Formats: sequence, structure tokens, C-alpha cells
Amino acid sequence: MKLPADALIAPSHPVARLPAEWEECVRAWGEPVYRAKQIFDWIHRRGVLDPDEMSNLPKSLRERMKKEGLGWPIAIVSEHESADQTRKLVVGMLDGERVETVLIPALGDDRIVTQCISSQVGCAMGCVFCASGVAGLKRQMSDAEIVSQVLLGRRELRPDQRIRNVVFMGMGEPLHNYDAVARALVLITHPDGLDLSKRRVTVSTSGLVKQIDRLGKDFDGRVQLAVSLHAVRDEDRSAIMPVNRKHGLDELTDALRRYPMPKRQRITIEYTLIKGVNDSLQDANGMVELLRGIPVKVNLIPMNPISASDLEAPDSSHVTRFQEQLTRRGLSVFVRKTRGDDVAAACGQLAFHGDGPRSAD
Repeated sequence: MKLPADALIAPSHPVARLPAEWEECVRAWGEPVYRAKQIFDWIHRRGVLDPDEMSNLPKSLRERMKKEGLGWPIAIVSEHESADQTRKLVVGMLDGERVETVLIPALGDDRIVTQCISSQVGCAMGCVFCASGVAGLKRQMSDAEIVSQVLLGRRELRPDQRIRNVVFMGMGEPLHNYDAVARALVLITHPDGLDLSKRRVTVSTSGLVKQIDRLGKDFDGRVQLAVSLHAVRDEDRSAIMPVNRKHGLDELTDALRRYPMPKRQRITIEYTLIKGVNDSLQDANGMVELLRGIPVKVNLIPMNPISASDLEAPDSSHVTRFQEQLTRRGLSVFVRKTRGDDVAAACGQLAFHGDGPRSAD
């Protein structure tokens, strides 16, 4: 792992400590160093955050960890299951704020699950087609709150299910909360914990150029990158994505060319199709020219409805024509199947709501 622990900000909560940091703690408490790996194993491999359940640790150490504040920093407030088995968990944090995380079973094999996690309470980017962007940013999430979504999501699976992919595509702009997200990435992929391959972790961004460069440098380009493009001309993109006024398309595509992708890997380009806004064949041809020379695959996302906007998706035949035009011009293109829209869990629909507290335990 290239990114060393000393390159990370201090953890916000005991859940976010790395093994080396636990070693420092147990030494200071007069415990043998091997206890650090046992603690990390309980938290990140077994998903146990209650010291009383850590049966191979002495009682004195368990009591010390309680005093340190080890426990769940989040809890499930409510759950909403879609007809397609997508499950949206409304998660409450200790200060009462809420975010959403989504468990998405694979089509054809529901034992394999992708988890979509949040990185901010709301979002400051202001994209007009996104519910959390319209709501604005309430606060950053901590590293512990971010990684605990995955620990909690695992507890909600059937015994035969497993989380194979984690995507930072929930509420928030992950790269706007870089330090906390970077520590969460190290924890999620740590070989002594969840041990998720970096190829199975995707960070989505609206186009924060300096942070894209930093992510590529810190993780050798091995963390998968997804970029919300959504328009191919600066004036159009600035109208629906205010971030473009700071980082225009030339600056963004230069950053994508610099991103150190391993061979045979591609950057995912996310493109929400909005009727009458960005769905013409001229837009399709413009995308081909804009992305020329960058190793990409394109996810077309017919816009999911949100209450804060009258914008809507084009009809399915128009989506097909747009896809076919891109394919004819040599791009690899997929149309994302809408999942969980009946419980407002689809792309762009995550926002603040929920009811009735439920403990993580």
C-alpha cells in the first residue's frame, strides 16, 4: 500500500484507527503489541464494534476500549426495500444527521452485492439533477462514519451474500472530503480487515481536478475513478454543474489524461441523459471528440426524477439512438439499469429522510 499511515490525518474515532495506530495505543496501555491486530480483526474483519463481544481480549483491555469510545458511530434509522431487492438504509449519526447507503444485489446472482456509500451530509456541488446537490452541504462525514457504512452493510446481508464492490456514489462529493475518504479507502482495502481489492472500489467525482491528481498519486491509480460528465460543452455543463465554472472541460480532461490508470483499466464516464438538455446526436459526437485518447467506458444514466426539478429523461428509443451513435464512433457504452427508484434509491435520488431509530446492534 503506497499511502503510508503518516500521510493520513489522525483518525476521528477508534473505528478509523489502522493497525499501527492500535499498536501505539496498546503499548501505551501496557498491553502486548499483538493485541492491536486482534482488535483490528474484530472491528474490520468480523464487524464487531462492541468491546464486550471481543472474547479473546482481557476484560481490562475491553474496559479501556470502552473508555476510548469504541462503538458504532452510526445506526440504521430506517430501511426501504425496492421491488428489485435493492435496499436503501437511512443511517443516523451521533449528532442526529442522516445519510443514505444502498445495497444493490447483482442481476442474475443476488449473492453478490455492490454497496453505494455516502461521504458527506448533503453536497456542495449544486448539480441541478441531483437531490443531495440541490439540498446543499450540511457537514462533512468522518472517516469512521464513512467506513462504518460498509461494516454495517455487511451485517445486513444474508449469510450467503457478500459485498464485492463499494462505490462512493451516495450523498456527497467524495473528493470534497478528501482526507476522510482517503483514510476510509485505506481501511476498506486493508489486507487485515475487509481486504477489498482496490479494483473493486470506485470513487466518483464531479470533477475536482487537484483532488483527482492527488487520488491518482496517493493510490497509484489503482482505485477506480468515475467522473460525472453530463455535458460536453462548457456553457452547457456550467448550467447544470456549477463545478464546471471553476474546473472547465479542458482542465478536467487534462487531469483524466494524467490519471495513472493501470493497463487494461478504464475511467468510467457517467453521463445523465436529460431530455432536451444534453441528449442530441451532436452531444454524442461532442463526447467522442472530448474523450479522444482517454481510456474510458461510458455509463449512460437516463435521469431519475427528483421532486426539486422538472427535468426528465428522454424516452427509451432516444436513449438507444444516443448509445448507438457513441458505439459507432468507437466508445464502449452501457446504459445503466435503474435500480431502487421506487424507494428513491436510484442515482441522483438520495436525500434526507427516514423514521424511527433502530440500533446497529
